[in-house]
Amino acid sequence: MKSYLQKHDKISYSDHWSTPKEIYDLYINQKGYYDPCPLGENNFDFTFVNKPVFLNPPYSDVSRWIKWAITNHFLSRKHIVILIPSRTDTKYFHELLKHGCDLEFIKGRLKFGESKSGAPFPSVLVHLRYE
Repeated sequence: MKSYLQKHDKISYSDHWSTPKEIYDLYINQKGYYDPCPLGENNFDFTFVNKPVFLNPPYSDVSRWIKWAITNHFLSRKHIVILIPSRTDTKYFHELLKHGCDLEFIKGRLKFGESKSGAPFPSVLVHLRYE
């Protein structure tokens, strides 16, 4: 896992953070969701997988992953869950609302990877359901 340097220089920033263990265990280990972007990988093609999908996208590129999820939501006929920062003022957040989604706001701040402190932002689980 890449380390996170807390500097103002954007070049030193890394968004390679693992999903918090309790969320990963719930969706991947207990519910059997497919993770198309585990640390260090980005597999946009999950059509071969007959499972619901869990995404914890790189936060430097959330809008691209949201566009991808919305586009593939009905094509795949799969339930897609996306863990993202709860930034309700962003264009991608409003695109999710226009598309229709369920929001599960997370109380408190999540600890990503091996961090000893919580994230500097609140988080939300976005559910794109196909029923």
